[in-house]
Amino acid sequence: MEIQLESETIRGGIGMTDISNLLESAKLGDRRSLSMLISAISESGDPPNIHSATGWILGVTGPPGSGKSTLIGQMVRKWASSGERVAVLALDPTSPLSGGSLLADRIRMEGEDDLRENVFVRSIPSGKTPGAVSPILWPICNVLSECGWTRIIVETVGTGQSEFRIAALVDRLLLVDGPDRGDIIQAEKAGILELADVIAVNKSDLPGASSAAQHIRSSLSLASDDNREVVLVSAKEGHGIQELVEIIEKCEPQNTRGKMMMMERLISEWDSILVSHPEIDKIISELCDGSITVREAIEILVSSVRDGGS
Repeated sequence: MEIQLESETIRGGIGMTDISNLLESAKLGDRRSLSMLISAISESGDPPNIHSATGWILGVTGPPGSGKSTLIGQMVRKWASSGERVAVLALDPTSPLSGGSLLADRIRMEGEDDLRENVFVRSIPSGKTPGAVSPILWPICNVLSECGWTRIIVETVGTGQSEFRIAALVDRLLLVDGPDRGDIIQAEKAGILELADVIAVNKSDLPGASSAAQHIRSSLSLASDDNREVVLVSAKEGHGIQELVEIIEKCEPQNTRGKMMMMERLISEWDSILVSHPEIDKIISELCDGSITVREAIEILVSSVRDGGS
């Protein structure tokens, strides 16, 4: 089975009444309405008013080539086959909404057509947003949770600032590494290892995987209260997937996540205001030619927001 990436293009704009109607239809299981709703939120930046708390969200990060997408496909299969409704969002810093590169635009699950209805896959472009994390990610996760998707997976591009911002938006964070010690050391230097709730060393069928896992365990053991799990898996062969899923299910979100989450929501909202400001190009031009300072630019933007001009 191939589950295609789902998207709908909205033409001519859409009002809040239409968004509310799409939400109601999506809650009843209409996938096209859900795709249209996500497109509308992406284009307008104006989500429906949802008061319920966002549900279960897993962030998946790791260096390019570590096998994140293949591993996500295996985990999706496990959850979907047990009756969970799984939504996968890929953060895509380059492609338009209708494109994307998530799992080669699809999750391959040959011979399991009955799982189609339990899986929803969507690419989320960052657009102009710094850090490769779109400010619409949080409201889209809220919408998915409201519409009955019980497992929401967010895949990062695995580069720099996005990991830190994603850690503040998800309930739990999975770091996927391969047997390459260079990637592991890089993750340690960047502080990504500290953020992860669970670490999976993928490609366990390759030489060096066991020693890589042991190296990570040794690093974690330096903190006496650090009991995070390091799991050897092979997404290609399907080894260790059940153990990984069970560990993720039992994982308790870190206590610091709540404050990080609220801070990230504030930052995301400010990013959205900044990039959509009607005079942002003019302000940047004035910064470039030296006619205003960065401080003055910030004061212009803040004043405009205060006066309702953005």
